[in-house]
Amino acid sequence: MPLVLFRRRAPSVPERVEVLHEGESFDVRLRPRADVRRFTLRVSMATGEAVLTIPERSDMVAVRRFLDGHAGWIAQRMQRVPSRILFEAGEAVPLRGEPHRIVHWSGVRGSVRAAQDAAGGPIIAVTGEAPHVPRRVRDFLQREARRDLSDAVARHTASLGVPARSITLRDTRSRWGSCSAQGRLNFSWRLILAPPLVLDYLAAHEVAHLAELNHSDRFWRLAYRLCPATDQAEAWLKRHGSSLHRYG
Repeated sequence: MPLVLFRRRAPSVPERVEVLHEGESFDVRLRPRADVRRFTLRVSMATGEAVLTIPERSDMVAVRRFLDGHAGWIAQRMQRVPSRILFEAGEAVPLRGEPHRIVHWSGVRGSVRAAQDAAGGPIIAVTGEAPHVPRRVRDFLQREARRDLSDAVARHTASLGVPARSITLRDTRSRWGSCSAQGRLNFSWRLILAPPLVLDYLAAHEVAHLAELNHSDRFWRLAYRLCPATDQAEAWLKRHGSSLHRYG
């Protein structure tokens, strides 16, 4: 009779746990990983989500003890997360780095456009029924992002002499852009919220990967050739990038 080996089942770990601190409740997502040996706790400044990465077979008593011991730290970090700004009439959102006030221009369906109010202030004029304002603002920003990124990619690919197969926009949290081995470029549409030099830098960075799918010295020479303002753009993203996720 063949010998049958049974693998011991990993203990059940909930997806989320609640942590209390001075009367406040905080939700923490647990992320078991087979390749880690210690607990790692992070609070995203972009989303406000608290995540605890734990070894795959962690004991929940130890997890709870760790979180209870760091409840004050979680509360402190949560206080630093920027408040969300919705795409609603009266709110101000950046367009190419310049704050624009959202104005519900008319209840009659029409186009959404960047304009100026009576005092000359920059606005995003939205038409249509009021409940659809947030969606229409988001759609407008994504269209503007696609236009600016397509123009920038076309300019940089022409300079490099290497074509891109496609351009895709997403709402990514972990990276602003990427380039696949097949030459497909992906970008966060939120780059339209940043100053133009930042969007141009990301386009140049990913286009450079079409020739060098690495971060070698040759790659960086290409990136700097396409975008001399690389250092300024990276500094801006490091300082302000996470704030772009507070909108919408």
